[in-house]
Order: sequence, then C-alpha cells, then structure tokens
Amino acid sequence: MISVVSPVYKAREIVPELVFRIKKVLVSLGVDFEIILVDDGCPQQSWISISDECNKDDRVVGLKLSRNFGQHNAITAGLAHAKGEWIVVMDCDLQDQPEEIFRLIDKSKEGYKVVFAIRNTRQDIFLKRLSSKLFYRLFSYMTETKQDSRIANFGIYHRSVIDAILSMKDHIRYFPAMVQWVGFSRCGIEVKHASRFSGISSYKWSALLKLAILNVLAFSAKPMYLTIKFGLFIVSISFLISIYYFLKWLSGDILVLGYSSLIISIWFLFGVMISFLGVIGLYVGGVFDKVKDRPLYIVDKFENR
Repeated sequence: MISVVSPVYKAREIVPELVFRIKKVLVSLGVDFEIILVDDGCPQQSWISISDECNKDDRVVGLKLSRNFGQHNAITAGLAHAKGEWIVVMDCDLQDQPEEIFRLIDKSKEGYKVVFAIRNTRQDIFLKRLSSKLFYRLFSYMTETKQDSRIANFGIYHRSVIDAILSMKDHIRYFPAMVQWVGFSRCGIEVKHASRFSGISSYKWSALLKLAILNVLAFSAKPMYLTIKFGLFIVSISFLISIYYFLKWLSGDILVLGYSSLIISIWFLFGVMISFLGVIGLYVGGVFDKVKDRPLYIVDKFENR
C-alpha cells in the first residue's frame, strides 16, 4: 500500500483538485492506496472540502487538528496514521505535482529508501525564493549540516524511515532535517515545480524567521557555543584594555585613581557572565524541552479512520 500525506491549510478550493489528481495517478498504477489530509486548524474551513472527499471515497482519510500546530506537526500527525509501506509526503497547494509520484516510485525501486524531489526551477515570487535561500543558508551554518533550498517535504519514504522519524521525541519538528538525520539510503530526482493552484502562501518573512530560530535551537547547540565564544572574546578584549590602561597609568596619563580597575572589572565580569550563561543555557534548554512533554498535536475529528 502507498500512503499520501498532505497537510492542509487555507486550501478549501484546492482539496478537490488535489485528491482528483492524486487518485488519477495511483489508480493508474494499480496499487492499494490511501490519501491522508490533515486540516491544520485552517481558518477557512478546509475541513468541509476534506470531509466531502472522505464521504465520496473511503480511501481518503481526514484528520482535523484542534488548532493550528504548524505544518510539520501536521505532517507528523498524518505519518502517525499512515498504513502504507511507502509514504509520499507533499504540500497541498499543488506546486508539488501529483503526476511526479510516478517517477518517485520508479526511482525507489532501485533500492533507495528515500527519494527526494528536487525543484531546480521554483515557480515562486522572487521574495519567496530569496527568503527560502536565506533560511536554508542560516540553517546549514547554524546546524553544521548541508541543507538544500531545492528540497522540501515532497518525496517518497519507506516505512522504516517514517518509523524512525516518529520515534524521535523532538517537540520542534522540521521534516526535511529529520529525514536527513535518520539516514538510510537516499537520492534525489529533478521534478517540475508548478505555480500555486490558488491563493497565496501562508509563510511570511516573520514565519520563516521564527521557523529558522526554532529549528536551529532544536537541531543544534551552536548558538550557545557562539555565545560562549563571544563571551571569551569579550574577556580577551578586557585583557588587552587592562594592558592599555596599565601602561597609561605607568606613564602618568591617568589622574583619577580607580578608573582603570573599574573599567577592567566591568569588561571582564561581563565576558565571564556571558560565557557562564552560555554553558548553563546548554543544559537548561535541553531540560526545558524534555520536562514539558506536551503532545505534538491533538486530533479533534476523524473521517474514514
């Protein structure tokens, strides 16, 4: 069986076309399949369209989350309810074209457990492409991993890969990075990237910035190490300043007693405090995520499950 998981947000008009095109592809392959649509607390009542599609075909499964938990948590909800040996993950806006599923499946038959879709020519506005490139560069630098702005969620994944991802207890989810972390044999194929079927993307600059910050903190301790390095840099500067003021004192240029020691103390203690806060932050950050232990999502309604 093949499962197709798609998080749905602000896509009430797109859902019927999405389901139609996915079914057309999978029926032609002659395989058992299910289509799992996850309503991520959409304010435009995408659930109405999802429910209609579920009533028409019991191979369409609907999950309605109790509120907006974010795209990658919605993907996790869909993956947790997928029954297929192979799982296709794709966005709902039809920029990921269902017709490319043919090629993803063919490539997986070569023995790969992960086949990424590579979007060499993205059909997005300039600002969207720019913000995406900036996000992936920042993410790559801060996590010391190789991230590719041409690769997103779209791809086909073996059950063993999905089980490994679901076993990860991270409360901050980012699907492409989690796929990279779990490993397994993988490759990518170039696919055609289409324009959005209707509406506009819900990802804004502020949302991308928040996503970048949260995921850097979730997948790397580098920000804390940079903080420590900055603190040590301040300590070094304070040491050089102390030498400078000591020489000025020897030459008689400093007439106000206590000025040098005050400045040196402020710089030195400031640097030491930043260094210690960085070290403490490494521990507190890890403990904080574990202690809360909140669910990643809450399902409000089911259809055909």
